[in-house]
This record gives sequence, structure tokens and C-alpha cells, in this order.
Amino acid sequence: MSDLASFLFSGLAPHVALFLAVVSFFTSFITVALGIGGGTLLLAVLASLMPPAALIPVHGVIQLGSNFFRGLMFFAHAHWKVTAIFGIGAALGVALGGSISVSLPPAVVQLGVGLFVIWSVFSKPPRWMTRLPALNGFIAAFLAMFFGATAVFVANFVKSLQLPRQEHVATQAVMMTLQHLLKALAFGTLGFAYGPWIGFMALMIAAGLLGTFTGKLLLARMSDRSFRRALDIVLLVISARLIWSAGRSLLGV
Repeated sequence: MSDLASFLFSGLAPHVALFLAVVSFFTSFITVALGIGGGTLLLAVLASLMPPAALIPVHGVIQLGSNFFRGLMFFAHAHWKVTAIFGIGAALGVALGGSISVSLPPAVVQLGVGLFVIWSVFSKPPRWMTRLPALNGFIAAFLAMFFGATAVFVANFVKSLQLPRQEHVATQAVMMTLQHLLKALAFGTLGFAYGPWIGFMALMIAAGLLGTFTGKLLLARMSDRSFRRALDIVLLVISARLIWSAGRSLLGV
């Protein structure tokens, strides 16, 4: 294997690394076209093929890169004021999440997030969700330190703002960029070694960038109504999966 291949694959089998790059392309496409879903799907695939200890930190950096470039593409549509307030809460959430040992089982977190999102889809969002972006940022970032994929919570918050589709994608991308940046810094401070994974993360981010370009073309053809309907469906599917996984874990199935 060449030095370049060794760098890009970061110790993974070549066919595994290339397969994951293809997955990164399609999950980025899904996230842009439907508003959410790609990051959670990518995490599920990575979990079956990567060392568990590297899963959350590496996934976080990949999502940092994907959301950063997505934010650049939709830069003019982002709502910066609410994003800045969200970022303040996220910084506090990461700081707290990285400094304490949480005894709450991951299955309980999954169950709570899944039930909350389903309730929010079928009912009017609670006032605190639309009026307290800092609290949303704090909760999402705190959970991300242990749970990994909390985009479903962030997407639910952005959905409550009732934004047009481009503004929704842009605002969520910037919020997730801030969250993943803070999380990556926190894991680095806690001692995770990113060095051996740099090539693989770069490969995944590049593939995701191509997926983002492709998804943007589809988003431009959709109406706001179709986008919101698709977003609700994806939110419900992901939430149902979270509840199913949580139930199996809690029941020991």
C-alpha cells in the first residue's frame, strides 16, 4: 500500500475506507436535501466498522468539516444572531459535559430525545424552544459529549423557528459546526489522539463536500412545504429508531 493510501485509510482496510467515503457522500446529500438524517446514519455505519474508542471524536470532526462547508455554501441564508446565542449555550454544555462523569445510561438519553422530538413534530413547539436558543445549545452540546448524534435535537429547534428551507439548512449547519468544533476541542483536551485519523477524516470530509454540492441542487428544486414534510418524516423515523434502540437496551434484548 502506498504512503498516500496508508495516510488516507488510517489503518482501515482499503475497501472499508472507500465504502465509508461513499457513505459520507450519500449522508451529506441526505442532510442537505432533507434537512437532517445524514449524520445519524453515518454514525450508525461508522459504529459497525470503527474502533469504539475513536467513534465519537472522529465522527465529530467529520461532521465538523461537512457542516462547515455546508454553512459556507448557504452562508448568506444563516440567522447569525440566534446562532451566536445558541453557540454560547453550546460552549457551556461542552464544558460541563467534558468535566463530569455522567451515570445516565445512553439508552435513557436516546429514549428521552426520541420521545421529545416525536411530541414536538405533532404539537406546537414549547415556548422555551423558540425563545431560548442558548438553552437549546447547552442541551444539544451536553448530550453530544456522550451520545454523538444530536442533530435531531438541533433540527427540531431550528424547525421551531419556521424558516424557509435554505435558511433552515444554513442555520442548522452553522449551529452544528459550532457544536462539533467545541466537541472536537474538548476531546483533544481530554487526550484523544487525532493524528492517526487525519487522512481518513480528510477523505470523509471531501466525499461529504461532493454530497453537499449534489444535495444543494435538489434543495433548489423543492418547495418549502415539501421540505418541511420531508423533514418531519425523517425526524419521526430517526426518533422511532432511537426509541427502538433504547427499548432493546433497557429490556436487555
